Amino acid sequence: MRILIIGPSWVGDMVMSQSLYITLKQQHPEALIDVLAPAWCKPILERMPEVHRAIEMPLGHGEFNILGRRALGKELKHQDYTHAFVLPNSAKSALIPWFAGIPVRTGWKGEMRYGLLNDLRPNKKSFQYMIERYVALAHPKQNMVDSSSLPGLEDLPKPKLHIDAFTQKNTIEKFELNQNRSIIGLCPGAEFGPAKQWPVEHYAAVAEQMINDGKQIWLFGSPKDQPTTAAIKQAITAENQQYSFDLAGKTSLIEAVDLLGACETVISNDSGLMHVAAAVDCKVIGVYGSTSPQYTPPLAKKLAIVHTNIECRPCFKRECPLGHLKCLKDLAPQRVLDAYKTL
Repeated sequence: MRILIIGPSWVGDMVMSQSLYITLKQQHPEALIDVLAPAWCKPILERMPEVHRAIEMPLGHGEFNILGRRALGKELKHQDYTHAFVLPNSAKSALIPWFAGIPVRTGWKGEMRYGLLNDLRPNKKSFQYMIERYVALAHPKQNMVDSSSLPGLEDLPKPKLHIDAFTQKNTIEKFELNQNRSIIGLCPGAEFGPAKQWPVEHYAAVAEQMINDGKQIWLFGSPKDQPTTAAIKQAITAENQQYSFDLAGKTSLIEAVDLLGACETVISNDSGLMHVAAAVDCKVIGVYGSTSPQYTPPLAKKLAIVHTNIECRPCFKRECPLGHLKCLKDLAPQRVLDAYKTL
């Protein structure tokens, strides 16, 4: 089998999609799995041993460009793929395998994809968790009625990103870090929007207490998160700032993967880095505001989820529709510190 996966565009979704690749390799050990994905996800794929080749998607996210998709499909036709799995829901994402003439094209019913997909699955909402939806695609349609058709969430294959010890050591040295104290990673950003972001002062309070308890803090994020991580570090007392290291916007994604792999525990908003932390075998504390772990929980072996139970959550909005962000502000730092003790 030669398999082409049309991969998702978000880092967290890409990490969780590894559960599908693991399942396919269990079923067909000799299969070659290539994944077409945006450039920013390519380094993640290179840490998945199940993936034969990561192919960089040359078209921008959201760009229709039917001529570009046709040209790419014609180019991929020479690879003689036997199967395609289309993970995004859009019609445009199904065009490339169709233009490539791949005989079996599998995916969930989404935008108008009749004909583009010839193994169309209509019952996506019968599967609660995203990794169930990914894994179900590896099995024959007639066997996949609902979540009960699969093992429980605990028994499904979990994402596991490869960490090379030599590369990790070099990355730690590059950023002049050390492992003299146990490392607590903080991921205070959220690409989705502010309704996922636990307040700066709460993160700072947790960081302060962790440093007082003999830990060190590594702050992770993209360039967009730099104001947030800088504010957290600034809110820590001057004498403790020597044990706080702001890495947001300084590391590449793959360097962040290696550095997260050195952390003992990671405290994160519901974000892509939360799923990376779970996939590199960290203990994870997931902080939830407007979203819910009932769809995309972090798949860590040791996990704590914290959230408030106010009436209006989860609303799944990018910004608080009521303007008060109580689901995040009322989630006290002590809740996270208590969750840390349970792990």
